[in-house]
Amino acid sequence: MRLRILFTLLTTLLVVTAIGLIVISSQISNTAFYIAEGFLTLCIVFSCYFYFKIMKPLNALNTGLELLRTQDFSNRLSLTGQKDTDHIVEIFNKMINQLKNERLKVREQNHFLDLIISNSPMGVIILNFDNEITLINKSAITLLELKSDQDVINKNINTISTPLAKRINTLSQGSTETIRIGNAKIFRCSRLSFIDQGFLRPFILIESLTEEVMTAEKKAYERVIRMIAHEVNNSVTGVTSILDSINEINLTNDSSIDISEVMTICIERCYGLSKFITRFANVVKIPTPITEYINLNDCISKSKAFMESICLNRDITLSLNLCNEDIMVNIDTTLFEQVLVNIIKNSAESIVNDGEISISTNSNPPSLIIADNGKGIPSDTADKLFTPFFSTKPNGEGLGLIFIREVLLKHNCNFSLYTYDDGITRFTISF
Repeated sequence: MRLRILFTLLTTLLVVTAIGLIVISSQISNTAFYIAEGFLTLCIVFSCYFYFKIMKPLNALNTGLELLRTQDFSNRLSLTGQKDTDHIVEIFNKMINQLKNERLKVREQNHFLDLIISNSPMGVIILNFDNEITLINKSAITLLELKSDQDVINKNINTISTPLAKRINTLSQGSTETIRIGNAKIFRCSRLSFIDQGFLRPFILIESLTEEVMTAEKKAYERVIRMIAHEVNNSVTGVTSILDSINEINLTNDSSIDISEVMTICIERCYGLSKFITRFANVVKIPTPITEYINLNDCISKSKAFMESICLNRDITLSLNLCNEDIMVNIDTTLFEQVLVNIIKNSAESIVNDGEISISTNSNPPSLIIADNGKGIPSDTADKLFTPFFSTKPNGEGLGLIFIREVLLKHNCNFSLYTYDDGITRFTISF
C-alpha cells in the first residue's frame, strides 16, 4: 500500500515537473523544449517500467493474500509476464487448487459422516466441554423417549429426566455398561471421548439390545422349561399311577388307614407338582393373538367385576377414569384381559394397607395407565423387572411379568413400569 502511494506521488511529481519544464523551455528555445519533451517521455517510460516490474507483481501478491484471507479458492491469479513473479503465481495457483480440493474432500467426508450419524440405528449424543448437548441423532431421540432435538440442544444432559438418561448420567468417562430399565428394554451405553482442539470432548453411544437379548433369553428358558416339564411330567405320571393302584388295594391290618392317607397326600403332591410345572410350560405356549378392533374402554369395563374381586379381600379401592372418546385398538381380548388381571394382581399385592388402584385411558395417543399407591419399586429392583423368573415375592415364580411382556410384545405395544417421584407406581401401555 505504501509502495503504491509512493509510486503515485513519484509519477505525479515527474509528470508535473516535465510539463513545467516544457512550458518554461517553450519560452526559452527550441532545444530546451525538445529536451523537456524527452524528459517527459523518459518519465512516462520509467513509470510504465516501474509499474510492470514492481507494482503489477505487488498487486498480484496482494490479490493472492486477499484470496487467502477471505478463503476464496474459486479464483486464480493472472500471469504478469515476468519470469520470477509468474513462477510465484503458478505455485500460488497450484496451492489454491490443492486447498480447494482438500476443502471439497473434507466437506464430502463431513457430509458422509453427518449422514451416518443421522441415520445410524445407534443413538449418538455429542457434548461440548460444558457437558451440553450439541448434536443428537434421531435414534437417540427415540431411545431416550424425547419428542425432538429442540428439547435438549444446548442443554446439559443432566437435565433430561427420562429413566435411560438418568442411568446414562451415572456412567463414568470411558466406561461401557449394559442397562436394563423398567420397560423391559436393554441398552449398551458408552461414554467416550475424542480429541477436539487439543481437549477431550465427550460423546455418548446408545445401542439397543432388547430384541437380541429377549430372543436369546426366550430360547434359553423355553428349552429349560420344556426339558424340565417333560422329565417331571413323565416321572410324576408314573408315580401317581403306581400310588393310585396301591391306594385301591384293600389292606386288612390296622395300619392300612395311615398308609392310605400318606399315599393320598403323595398323590396330591404329585398333582400339585405337575400343575406347578405346567404353569411354567404355559409361558412358552402363549398362542398367537387373534386380534380384532374393539373399544378399549368396553374391554376394561367388562373386566371390572373380576378385577374388583381381587381388590375386595384387601380393602383396596379400584377406580376407572376412562376417557369419553372411543379408543379402538387391535387386540386379542382374551389375552389382554389376562394381562389386565395380572397387572391388577401385582398392584394389589404391593399395597400393604388400605390403598387405591386407578385405571385410566387416553385417546391421543391410545394408551392405558394402571396406577397404585403401593410400596413402590426399589431402585435396585427396577432394573430386574421383566427378567425371566425374577420375583420379589417369597413364593413368587417370576412368571407374571414375563407373561405380560410376551403378550404385549405380540401386540406390538410399548409399555413401562416405574415408581415416579410422587410415589405412585404406574404401568403404562401404549398402542
